[in-house]
Amino acid sequence: MSSEIIGREGRATFGNYETWYRVSGELAGEKPPVVILHGGPGVAYNYVDAYKLLARRDRAVIHYDQLGCGNSTLLPEKGADFWTPRLFINELENLVDHLGIRAGFHVLGQSWGGMLGAEYAVTRPRGLKSLTIANSPASMKLWVEEANRLRADLPGDVQETLTRHEQAGTTDDPAYQAATMVFYERHVCRVVPFPPEVTESFAQVVRNPTVYHLMNGPNEFHVIGTLKNWSIVDRLPAIDVPTLIISGRHDEATPATVQPYKDRIKGSHWEIFEHSSHMPHVEEQDRCMRVVGDFLDHNDN
Repeated sequence: MSSEIIGREGRATFGNYETWYRVSGELAGEKPPVVILHGGPGVAYNYVDAYKLLARRDRAVIHYDQLGCGNSTLLPEKGADFWTPRLFINELENLVDHLGIRAGFHVLGQSWGGMLGAEYAVTRPRGLKSLTIANSPASMKLWVEEANRLRADLPGDVQETLTRHEQAGTTDDPAYQAATMVFYERHVCRVVPFPPEVTESFAQVVRNPTVYHLMNGPNEFHVIGTLKNWSIVDRLPAIDVPTLIISGRHDEATPATVQPYKDRIKGSHWEIFEHSSHMPHVEEQDRCMRVVGDFLDHNDN
């Protein structure tokens, strides 16, 4: 395959809504495709665009924007009760059938996408060949505990700014946003300035904040949304497909947040990227594509 990767876009009808997707490579190829689940919730596909490079190994790569963000139906009028993991599982199942890949496919989820991928895998969907959980916590309790530990290592003035605006309810203040960026440049993406595709995903959340704010909160460490008590730890033994776990040495998804996946998914393999934080697909791109690509190749059959 040439180094140029051609993407074909489309829209899948999902009830009264539409899911935008893009297929890189040939769906009719010999290898089962891999479906990429982006994070957030509500952070559009752009920042995980690099996973299209897996198509260079003659495998179709499917990106899509989950409902409520990016190019899919936005629904800013919907309240917290609407935005549930089950909604996004149903959307994924709908996309799999729309694309006609039920006979066999892989799933890779990054951050919230990995949480969603695990939620999906415990249902043991027909056709799922493997699961890759990239930079994801197994529970939000662990996530918040570890985020606060990392936050305590930030400069004192940055911590003070964060605390002051959270207590005042002014998390949209530019000073708060600037303080948040100090954390992000340490533990979200250490390629600074952020690459354009990462910047675009952050900008997309500003334009369409509904899902992220309702399910998560204003940022990665101030979690006050509907996912604040989420955990999949006790259900992980139900996952019965080969599972690859990815995290970065400087990741906001610290080893403590990831460990339950390794402990409770039988036969899972955990790869830590020493020079990465939350985005090894950006920070150590060549190695990340090699590790994931080899795993997928090994588990096609």
